[in-house]
Amino acid sequence: MEITEVRIFPFQGSSNVKAYASLTLDDKVVVKGIRVVEGRNGLFASMPSRKVKDDYYDIFFPITAEMREIIQEKVIEAYQSQKQKAV
Repeated sequence: MEITEVRIFPFQGSSNVKAYASLTLDDKVVVKGIRVVEGRNGLFASMPSRKVKDDYYDIFFPITAEMREIIQEKVIEAYQSQKQKAV
């Protein structure tokens, strides 16, 4: 499975969320709602989730650590690239 496109949508606000992202996989499937979050150890990609009662559950998530790392790398790279273009 290949990530064929990443779109970044900057978020202006006082939260740790810096942007939202959408991924296109193999030019066939789009995943929306990935958040770029500023955490204690830097930026990371948070997968889409939904709140049910007092808990959250993931709507989309990579099964392997390798795929999670690939997604995070591509999303953060696209975010930083767009951020530099805006300056």
